[in-house]
Amino acid sequence: MFSYCTDPDTLATLSWLTCYLTTGVHFSFYYSFLKVLGILAVTAPVALAFGFGGAMAARSSIPPLSWFGKGYIAIVRGVPDIAFFLFFVIALDQGFEWMRHQVLCPDWTDPIRQGNDFLVCPEAKLPLGTAPQVVHQTYAFGLAVITFALVFGAFAANVIFGAMRAVPKAQLETAEAYGMSPRQTFWRVLVPQMWVYALPGLSNLWQVLIKATPLLFLLGIEDVVYWARELGGTKTARFTDYPHGDWRMWYFLALLVFYLFMTWGSEKILGRIMGRLTRGQATSGGEAQRKGAPA
Repeated sequence: MFSYCTDPDTLATLSWLTCYLTTGVHFSFYYSFLKVLGILAVTAPVALAFGFGGAMAARSSIPPLSWFGKGYIAIVRGVPDIAFFLFFVIALDQGFEWMRHQVLCPDWTDPIRQGNDFLVCPEAKLPLGTAPQVVHQTYAFGLAVITFALVFGAFAANVIFGAMRAVPKAQLETAEAYGMSPRQTFWRVLVPQMWVYALPGLSNLWQVLIKATPLLFLLGIEDVVYWARELGGTKTARFTDYPHGDWRMWYFLALLVFYLFMTWGSEKILGRIMGRLTRGQATSGGEAQRKGAPA
Protein backbone atom coordinates (compact mmCIF):
# COMPACT_ATOMS: atom_id res chain seq x y z
CA MET A 1 0.00 0.00 0.00
CA PHE A 2 1.23 3.50 -0.82
CA SER A 3 2.18 6.06 1.85
CA TYR A 4 -0.70 8.39 0.96
CA CYS A 5 -3.26 5.67 1.72
CA THR A 6 -3.44 6.37 5.45
CA ASP A 7 -6.71 8.33 5.21
CA PRO A 8 -8.94 6.94 2.42
CA ASP A 9 -11.63 9.62 2.95
CA THR A 10 -9.31 12.40 1.72
CA LEU A 11 -8.22 10.71 -1.51
CA ALA A 12 -9.23 11.61 -5.05
CA THR A 13 -10.85 8.96 -7.25
CA LEU A 14 -7.68 7.63 -8.93
CA SER A 15 -5.63 7.70 -5.74
CA TRP A 16 -8.47 6.02 -3.86
CA LEU A 17 -8.60 3.28 -6.50
CA THR A 18 -4.84 2.64 -6.38
CA CYS A 19 -5.01 2.32 -2.61
CA TYR A 20 -8.09 0.12 -2.84
CA LEU A 21 -6.46 -2.29 -5.31
CA THR A 22 -3.24 -2.63 -3.28
CA THR A 23 -4.70 -3.65 0.07
CA GLY A 24 -3.71 -6.92 1.69
CA VAL A 25 -7.02 -8.59 0.87
CA HIS A 26 -6.61 -7.68 -2.78
CA PHE A 27 -3.21 -9.31 -2.84
CA SER A 28 -4.95 -12.40 -1.47
CA PHE A 29 -7.32 -12.09 -4.43
CA TYR A 30 -4.38 -11.88 -6.85
CA TYR A 31 -2.71 -14.82 -5.13
CA SER A 32 -5.87 -16.89 -5.60
CA PHE A 33 -5.27 -16.78 -9.38
CA LEU A 34 -1.97 -18.55 -8.73
CA LYS A 35 -3.89 -21.14 -6.71
CA VAL A 36 -6.06 -21.87 -9.74
CA LEU A 37 -3.02 -22.18 -12.01
CA GLY A 38 -1.30 -24.35 -9.40
CA ILE A 39 -4.17 -26.79 -9.07
CA LEU A 40 -4.41 -27.04 -12.86
CA ALA A 41 -0.67 -27.73 -13.12
CA VAL A 42 -0.84 -30.47 -10.47
CA THR A 43 -4.24 -31.97 -11.25
CA ALA A 44 -3.81 -32.36 -15.02
CA PRO A 45 -0.89 -34.85 -14.92
CA VAL A 46 -2.36 -36.70 -11.92
CA ALA A 47 -5.75 -37.00 -13.65
CA LEU A 48 -4.00 -38.16 -16.82
CA ALA A 49 -2.18 -40.84 -14.81
CA PHE A 50 -5.49 -41.93 -13.25
CA GLY A 51 -7.04 -41.99 -16.70
CA PHE A 52 -4.24 -44.02 -18.23
CA GLY A 53 -4.39 -46.50 -15.36
CA GLY A 54 -8.17 -46.74 -15.61
CA ALA A 55 -8.01 -47.32 -19.37
CA MET A 56 -5.37 -50.04 -18.95
CA ALA A 57 -7.51 -51.71 -16.30
CA ALA A 58 -10.65 -51.47 -18.47
CA ARG A 59 -8.95 -53.19 -21.43
CA SER A 60 -7.29 -55.83 -19.25
CA SER A 61 -7.90 -59.49 -20.03
CA ILE A 62 -8.24 -60.19 -16.29
CA PRO A 63 -11.99 -59.94 -15.55
CA PRO A 64 -11.84 -58.42 -12.02
CA LEU A 65 -9.37 -55.79 -13.19
CA SER A 66 -11.47 -55.02 -16.25
CA TRP A 67 -14.61 -54.75 -14.10
CA PHE A 68 -12.81 -52.38 -11.76
CA GLY A 69 -11.65 -50.12 -14.60
CA LYS A 70 -15.03 -50.03 -16.33
CA GLY A 71 -16.80 -49.58 -13.01
CA TYR A 72 -14.57 -46.64 -12.07
CA ILE A 73 -15.34 -44.97 -15.40
CA ALA A 74 -19.08 -45.63 -15.21
CA ILE A 75 -19.60 -44.63 -11.57
CA VAL A 76 -17.67 -41.35 -11.63
CA ARG A 77 -19.06 -40.31 -15.02
CA GLY A 78 -22.59 -41.11 -13.86
CA VAL A 79 -22.52 -38.84 -10.79
CA PRO A 80 -22.78 -35.03 -11.10
CA ASP A 81 -19.40 -33.43 -10.46
CA ILE A 82 -20.64 -31.15 -7.71
CA ALA A 83 -22.23 -34.05 -5.80
CA PHE A 84 -19.07 -36.13 -6.11
CA PHE A 85 -16.88 -33.24 -4.95
CA LEU A 86 -18.99 -32.55 -1.89
CA PHE A 87 -19.25 -36.25 -0.99
CA PHE A 88 -15.71 -37.38 -1.70
CA VAL A 89 -13.90 -34.59 0.13
CA ILE A 90 -15.85 -35.37 3.30
CA ALA A 91 -15.42 -39.13 2.86
CA LEU A 92 -11.70 -38.82 2.17
CA ASP A 93 -11.13 -36.50 5.12
CA GLN A 94 -13.05 -38.75 7.51
CA GLY A 95 -11.32 -41.85 6.11
CA PHE A 96 -7.88 -40.39 6.83
CA GLU A 97 -8.92 -39.37 10.35
CA TRP A 98 -10.47 -42.79 11.04
CA MET A 99 -7.24 -44.58 10.07
CA ARG A 100 -5.17 -42.23 12.22
CA HIS A 101 -7.62 -42.73 15.08
CA GLN A 102 -7.21 -46.52 14.94
CA VAL A 103 -3.41 -46.20 15.11
CA LEU A 104 -2.94 -43.27 17.49
CA CYS A 105 -5.83 -43.84 19.90
CA PRO A 106 -6.34 -47.61 20.36
CA ASP A 107 -7.67 -47.12 23.90
CA TRP A 108 -10.46 -44.77 22.81
CA THR A 109 -13.77 -46.25 24.00
CA ASP A 110 -16.34 -43.70 22.80
CA PRO A 111 -18.03 -44.32 19.44
CA ILE A 112 -16.64 -42.30 16.56
CA ARG A 113 -20.06 -41.61 15.13
CA GLN A 114 -22.30 -39.97 17.68
CA GLY A 115 -25.53 -39.04 15.95
CA ASN A 116 -24.62 -36.69 13.12
CA ASP A 117 -21.15 -36.00 14.54
CA PHE A 118 -17.89 -37.65 13.51
CA LEU A 119 -15.60 -37.47 16.55
CA VAL A 120 -12.05 -38.79 16.69
CA CYS A 121 -9.36 -38.18 19.28
CA PRO A 122 -7.57 -34.82 19.01
CA GLU A 123 -4.32 -36.50 17.92
CA ALA A 124 -6.07 -38.00 14.88
CA LYS A 125 -7.51 -34.75 13.54
CA LEU A 126 -6.28 -33.65 10.15
CA PRO A 127 -4.75 -31.19 10.26
CA LEU A 128 -4.07 -30.78 13.97
CA GLY A 129 -5.76 -27.86 15.65
CA THR A 130 -2.35 -26.45 16.60
CA ALA A 131 -1.00 -26.65 13.03
CA PRO A 132 -0.17 -23.35 11.28
CA GLN A 133 -2.53 -21.95 8.68
CA VAL A 134 -0.28 -23.00 5.79
CA VAL A 135 -0.71 -26.65 6.83
CA HIS A 136 -4.51 -26.29 6.73
CA GLN A 137 -4.31 -24.70 3.29
CA THR A 138 -1.94 -27.36 1.98
CA TYR A 139 -4.17 -30.14 3.28
CA ALA A 140 -7.26 -28.61 1.64
CA PHE A 141 -5.29 -28.19 -1.59
CA GLY A 142 -4.24 -31.85 -1.48
CA LEU A 143 -7.82 -33.03 -0.99
CA ALA A 144 -8.90 -30.85 -3.90
CA VAL A 145 -6.19 -32.29 -6.17
CA ILE A 146 -7.16 -35.89 -5.33
CA THR A 147 -10.86 -35.18 -5.86
CA PHE A 148 -10.35 -33.37 -9.16
CA ALA A 149 -7.94 -36.09 -10.34
CA LEU A 150 -10.42 -38.87 -9.55
CA VAL A 151 -13.29 -37.15 -11.33
CA PHE A 152 -11.45 -36.03 -14.42
CA GLY A 153 -9.31 -39.18 -14.41
CA ALA A 154 -12.50 -41.16 -15.08
CA PHE A 155 -13.32 -38.98 -18.08
CA ALA A 156 -9.72 -39.24 -19.28
CA ALA A 157 -9.87 -43.02 -18.88
CA ASN A 158 -12.93 -43.17 -21.10
CA VAL A 159 -11.20 -41.04 -23.76
CA ILE A 160 -7.98 -43.06 -23.65
CA PHE A 161 -9.86 -46.37 -23.65
CA GLY A 162 -11.69 -45.32 -26.80
CA ALA A 163 -8.47 -44.07 -28.38
CA MET A 164 -6.75 -47.40 -27.74
CA ARG A 165 -9.60 -49.19 -29.47
CA ALA A 166 -9.37 -46.77 -32.41
CA VAL A 167 -5.79 -47.75 -33.27
CA PRO A 168 -5.99 -49.98 -36.37
CA LYS A 169 -5.77 -53.60 -35.32
CA ALA A 170 -3.61 -54.34 -38.36
CA GLN A 171 -0.77 -52.32 -36.82
CA LEU A 172 -0.86 -54.43 -33.67
CA GLU A 173 -0.97 -57.64 -35.68
CA THR A 174 1.99 -56.47 -37.76
CA ALA A 175 3.99 -55.76 -34.62
CA GLU A 176 3.22 -59.26 -33.32
CA ALA A 177 4.19 -60.74 -36.70
CA TYR A 178 7.59 -59.07 -36.39
CA GLY A 179 8.10 -60.88 -33.08
CA MET A 180 7.19 -58.15 -30.60
CA SER A 181 5.86 -59.30 -27.25
CA PRO A 182 2.46 -58.04 -26.05
CA ARG A 183 4.24 -55.60 -23.71
CA GLN A 184 6.41 -54.25 -26.56
CA THR A 185 3.40 -53.97 -28.85
CA PHE A 186 1.53 -52.02 -26.20
CA TRP A 187 4.28 -49.51 -25.39
CA ARG A 188 5.92 -49.15 -28.80
CA VAL A 189 2.91 -49.29 -31.12
CA LEU A 190 -0.42 -48.88 -29.32
CA VAL A 191 0.45 -46.09 -26.87
CA PRO A 192 2.28 -43.82 -29.37
CA GLN A 193 -0.52 -44.25 -31.92
CA MET A 194 -3.43 -43.78 -29.54
CA TRP A 195 -2.44 -40.21 -28.54
CA VAL A 196 -3.48 -39.03 -32.01
CA TYR A 197 -7.01 -40.26 -31.35
CA ALA A 198 -7.07 -39.27 -27.66
CA LEU A 199 -5.85 -35.69 -27.92
CA PRO A 200 -9.11 -34.12 -29.23
CA GLY A 201 -11.05 -35.61 -26.33
CA LEU A 202 -8.33 -34.77 -23.82
CA SER A 203 -8.25 -31.21 -25.17
CA ASN A 204 -11.96 -30.84 -24.47
CA LEU A 205 -11.45 -32.37 -21.05
CA TRP A 206 -8.70 -29.85 -20.27
CA GLN A 207 -11.07 -27.00 -21.16
CA VAL A 208 -13.73 -28.50 -18.88
CA LEU A 209 -11.15 -28.82 -16.08
CA ILE A 210 -10.29 -25.13 -16.41
CA LYS A 211 -13.96 -24.18 -16.17
CA ALA A 212 -14.45 -26.51 -13.18
CA THR A 213 -11.85 -24.80 -10.99
CA PRO A 214 -14.48 -22.45 -9.46
CA LEU A 215 -15.72 -25.57 -7.64
CA LEU A 216 -12.71 -25.04 -5.35
CA PHE A 217 -14.98 -22.54 -3.64
CA LEU A 218 -17.24 -25.42 -2.59
CA LEU A 219 -14.27 -27.30 -1.12
CA GLY A 220 -13.48 -24.55 1.37
CA ILE A 221 -10.54 -23.10 -0.56
CA GLU A 222 -10.31 -19.31 -0.85
CA ASP A 223 -10.16 -19.23 -4.64
CA VAL A 224 -10.93 -16.50 -7.17
CA VAL A 225 -14.70 -16.96 -6.82
CA TYR A 226 -14.52 -16.64 -3.05
CA TRP A 227 -12.52 -13.41 -3.18
CA ALA A 228 -14.60 -11.94 -6.02
CA ARG A 229 -17.72 -12.43 -3.94
CA GLU A 230 -16.09 -11.10 -0.78
CA LEU A 231 -14.48 -8.03 -2.32
CA GLY A 232 -17.33 -7.23 -4.67
CA GLY A 233 -19.96 -7.10 -1.93
CA THR A 234 -21.05 -3.81 -0.47
CA LYS A 235 -19.33 -4.40 2.86
CA THR A 236 -17.91 -7.50 4.50
CA ALA A 237 -16.11 -8.36 7.71
CA ARG A 238 -12.89 -8.75 5.72
CA PHE A 239 -13.06 -5.35 4.06
CA THR A 240 -14.19 -2.21 5.88
CA ASP A 241 -11.60 0.50 5.11
CA TYR A 242 -12.85 1.20 1.57
CA PRO A 243 -16.65 0.82 1.52
CA HIS A 244 -18.27 0.73 -1.90
CA GLY A 245 -21.42 -0.34 -3.68
CA ASP A 246 -22.16 -3.73 -5.16
CA TRP A 247 -19.14 -4.27 -7.43
CA ARG A 248 -19.51 -8.03 -7.81
CA MET A 249 -20.28 -7.63 -11.52
CA TRP A 250 -16.85 -6.08 -12.13
CA TYR A 251 -15.01 -8.71 -10.14
CA PHE A 252 -16.81 -11.53 -11.91
CA LEU A 253 -16.13 -9.77 -15.21
CA ALA A 254 -12.42 -9.99 -14.35
CA LEU A 255 -12.88 -13.73 -13.76
CA LEU A 256 -14.68 -14.01 -17.11
CA VAL A 257 -11.72 -12.40 -18.89
CA PHE A 258 -9.27 -14.61 -17.02
CA TYR A 259 -11.05 -17.84 -17.93
CA LEU A 260 -11.61 -16.76 -21.54
CA PHE A 261 -7.89 -16.02 -21.85
CA MET A 262 -7.02 -19.38 -20.32
CA THR A 263 -9.29 -21.35 -22.64
CA TRP A 264 -8.23 -19.33 -25.71
CA GLY A 265 -4.54 -19.83 -24.96
CA SER A 266 -5.05 -23.50 -24.26
CA GLU A 267 -6.87 -23.95 -27.57
CA LYS A 268 -3.96 -22.40 -29.46
CA ILE A 269 -1.34 -24.54 -27.70
CA LEU A 270 -3.31 -27.75 -28.02
CA GLY A 271 -3.95 -27.02 -31.70
CA ARG A 272 -0.20 -26.82 -32.31
CA ILE A 273 0.38 -30.08 -30.43
CA MET A 274 -2.36 -31.77 -32.45
CA GLY A 275 -0.79 -30.51 -35.66
CA ARG A 276 2.56 -32.03 -34.77
CA LEU A 277 1.04 -35.35 -33.73
CA THR A 278 -1.09 -35.77 -36.86
CA ARG A 279 1.71 -34.89 -39.28
CA GLY A 280 2.06 -37.82 -41.66
CA GLN A 281 -0.67 -39.81 -39.91
CA ALA A 282 -3.58 -41.50 -41.66
CA THR A 283 -6.10 -39.30 -39.91
CA SER A 284 -8.33 -36.42 -40.99
CA GLY A 285 -5.84 -33.94 -39.49
CA GLY A 286 -2.91 -35.53 -41.27
CA GLU A 287 -4.86 -35.63 -44.54
CA ALA A 288 -5.71 -31.93 -44.22
CA GLN A 289 -2.03 -31.13 -43.72
CA ARG A 290 -1.08 -33.21 -46.74
CA LYS A 291 -3.58 -31.42 -48.98
CA GLY A 292 -2.56 -28.02 -47.67
CA ALA A 293 1.19 -28.61 -48.12
CA PRO A 294 2.86 -26.86 -51.07
CA ALA A 295 3.50 -29.07 -54.09
